[in-house]
Amino acid sequence: MNWLQLLSHKRPGESQNIAHDQTRSRFEQDFDRIIFSHPFRKLQDKTQVFPLPEDDFVHTRLTHSLEVSVVGRSLAKNAGIYLLEEYPELSKAGYTVHDFGGIVGAACLAHDLGNPPFGHSGEDSISSFFLTNPHGQFFENKVSKEEWKDLTTFEGNAQGLRILNSKGNGGLKLTYATLGAFTKYPLSSSCEKEKGRKSQKKFGYYQCNASLFAEMALEMELVELAPNKWSRHPLAFLVEAADDICYHIIDLEDGCRLGLVPFDQVKNLLAEIIGASYSEEKVQKIASQNERLGTLRAMAIGQLIQECSEAFIENEKAMREGSFDTDLTSLIPSAPALKKIITLSIDKIYRSKLVLEKEAGGYEVIDSLIDSFANAVYANQFDKPLPKHKSILRLLPEEYEVQLKGVESVYEALQIVIDFISGLTDSHAVRLYKTIKGYRLPV
Repeated sequence: MNWLQLLSHKRPGESQNIAHDQTRSRFEQDFDRIIFSHPFRKLQDKTQVFPLPEDDFVHTRLTHSLEVSVVGRSLAKNAGIYLLEEYPELSKAGYTVHDFGGIVGAACLAHDLGNPPFGHSGEDSISSFFLTNPHGQFFENKVSKEEWKDLTTFEGNAQGLRILNSKGNGGLKLTYATLGAFTKYPLSSSCEKEKGRKSQKKFGYYQCNASLFAEMALEMELVELAPNKWSRHPLAFLVEAADDICYHIIDLEDGCRLGLVPFDQVKNLLAEIIGASYSEEKVQKIASQNERLGTLRAMAIGQLIQECSEAFIENEKAMREGSFDTDLTSLIPSAPALKKIITLSIDKIYRSKLVLEKEAGGYEVIDSLIDSFANAVYANQFDKPLPKHKSILRLLPEEYEVQLKGVESVYEALQIVIDFISGLTDSHAVRLYKTIKGYRLPV
């Protein structure tokens, strides 16, 4: 892989390259398009870890995505300084450090767009509907083997790529470079996964986006490992690192603010990352615990940005060759401290009663919603709808009704249903569930 191809600012469907504009690059346009998009705005009411938080300090998917974008931009600019010196042809083509920051910043903004309500429990409940619910199992013989694999293994990353390239979401049409950096798992759901390759832990695109991804891979000259399977775009490693840094540190911060983890324990873990720059005396001079947490968090993130930038530079050549395939945060000096943080977070935060209650409720809400809408859509498109089905369909927003018109594939109809369900905010999903179940009848 070469960087001139990897930094392609062409958009899907464009037949010729457009000159790179340094005033407002296409990568900055990508960033702006995501910020102003409807799917991005809905992240303000989607669970990060803690459900429907009342505490001002607890993060939602929106605040998480903004913070990941800031960290990713810093990582990319550090990498960009090295790359521009190492490959003079990039400067000659007009690229600057701001282009690297723009690509990774935009990809980071979008990295959680495909996540459904209620976090990972929402993902699991969509998959389990098709796997275990008789109403979901009904569809198995109505789609291909590859399409069934998509339905039974819902994946937020693949759903995100679908959203970014869906005409129903305003046609964002991001550049190939941003889409490449966004795709952490460049393979389809039906591919056999190789052990030890981080980029094959999950999958990154559905069958409906297979031709699009092949087009992306060809344009950027990604290394093809097998049919429907490629190596990562190198900048995807920075997007992953930015996400890892934020959820390791900020979930811990939120857990402390909610009283799930003692402050002294958090302080000691963050001090381990900060290293020689840590000063207990200076920490004690800070007035409130919230301010202390904020200062320690900022210092820890700054240190992790530096370490991950260095790890990227050390492995950049192997990334371009397609031989490097692990997460940067596992290679840095602070890796042992991060491992301690994730172990503590699993025990004290992710398994807390507050989170487990959210997950249990999320399963019930999502399973019920997808059951109602999938069967109503199927009956209306391919069978004879009952009055109940017609009532359910009237709850669909207009844009989904428009997309369903003329759809002849059961798979595509179900994907549109999944677009709707996974795109709901937590609050909207709960309200819709209560409406369908009859708990919110008007009086």
